[in-house]
Amino acid sequence: MSADYLLYTLMDVIIDNYFVLQSIIENYIEEIENNLIEDPEIEVLQATHNLKRNVIDFRKSIWPLREVVNKFQRGESNLISNDIQIYIRDLYDHIFKINDSIQSYRDIVSGLLDLYLSSVSNKMNDIMMVLTVISTIFIPLSFLAGLYGMNFAFMPELSSPLGYPILLFVMIAIGIGMLILFKRKKWI
Repeated sequence: MSADYLLYTLMDVIIDNYFVLQSIIENYIEEIENNLIEDPEIEVLQATHNLKRNVIDFRKSIWPLREVVNKFQRGESNLISNDIQIYIRDLYDHIFKINDSIQSYRDIVSGLLDLYLSSVSNKMNDIMMVLTVISTIFIPLSFLAGLYGMNFAFMPELSSPLGYPILLFVMIAIGIGMLILFKRKKWI
């Protein structure tokens, strides 16, 4: 075989290894996506950023090879014989497929970053809802405790022996009533 066939063979081995790398990236994307859905932690965000950098590096490494094979395919080099041109076209098709996959990976990784931000935002919204419900329950209770905690001499309830138990009962009833209301509205 000639030197141009050796060039084709070497380039074919390189491109075949890019397919292996492409498969590894696909598996890693699926793993990160599953981790994001199950439990969005900061480590998953860091892994997503690393994946994004790797995809960019992958694209940077394939792009020059694409240009070289494209020049060989167009017949700009006298070093490639017509017999090898069909193989070169096949290489170019493979590189084109890999390049398209890389573009889709970039979109998927951007979507993963959006998914992470959305998951974290939803988690924070749930926490804020619980804190809001707790605050809403304790605001009227704090008002009543503050009102009856003032040192006024002429509060008629203070002289009653049932004033304290009645106030506690009212406060517990308000708390339980608000919890029932929030459960009916499905806020908690």
